[in-house]
Amino acid sequence: MVALGFAGAAGAQDIYSGHFSEQGGEALYRHVCQGCHMPDGKGAVGAGAYPALAGYAAMAVGRGQKAMPGFGDSLTDAQIADAVNYIRTNFGNRYTDKVTPETVKALRPPPSP
Repeated sequence: MVALGFAGAAGAQDIYSGHFSEQGGEALYRHVCQGCHMPDGKGAVGAGAYPALAGYAAMAVGRGQKAMPGFGDSLTDAQIADAVNYIRTNFGNRYTDKVTPETVKALRPPPSP
């Protein structure tokens, strides 16, 4: 089961239009994630501790976790699904099911009235 959560209240769906132009899980990982989690996904320790991605919980992508910022307001539903699926099939992970943009959309908070 994949759990993605998003902090804060959402406005209209256009808030989730994304701020990153990269498409595809590998491109998103290389542009957004590898600066902290390293190109090989093994993580690093320095100014902070960045965990290895084997067995990584997918919910941190949308909501953030500890020092990792959430990207729910910066990535589209499709981008989050692509990045999570890339992580889930690389770095020692071997998930066979896929996260879909529809799954991500359903887990976003409802728009504020």
